[in-house]
Amino acid sequence: MPNRIAERLGDESFAFRVKMGEYEIEITGKHQEVLDTIKELPNLMTGVHKAFETSKPRTTATLTVRKASAKEEKSTVKYPEILHTESCSKAILNVLATDWGKWRPRTVDELNEALKANGLDYPGRTRAGVLTSLVRKGKVRRWKTDDGYVYILAEKETLKLKGET
Repeated sequence: MPNRIAERLGDESFAFRVKMGEYEIEITGKHQEVLDTIKELPNLMTGVHKAFETSKPRTTATLTVRKASAKEEKSTVKYPEILHTESCSKAILNVLATDWGKWRPRTVDELNEALKANGLDYPGRTRAGVLTSLVRKGKVRRWKTDDGYVYILAEKETLKLKGET
């Protein structure tokens, strides 16, 4: 319901203000003139609405987001290239130290695919044990998400790797 405020201004002046949503109109004049104008308010509001509607900027945008299927996603993912190493822990740290690894926390499956893309295929139990060990040592941070556990380099480890190169 619109907010209506009516007040007398002096002996002959009268003001009537109506606010509806983002529109506000005030009618001021002699008491009888304002009352006569209020009777015409429905017609006036139609005109006022049209006037505001033409001057109102159009800010409508449509965005369509399509999630790639798992098969499409695997074929388009570019995994980082790292130096070959015999140590699974160094390989995982090297992957996480790349821009790909720093961009966002990575799932176990993503880490496995990145290692395989580099020709490093460690047994699953080895990778799991190494990740747990890296978390315990404070070199990698881990937390649980809807997609499972995710891993990212710990802050101090990031600085240490930058200083070594």
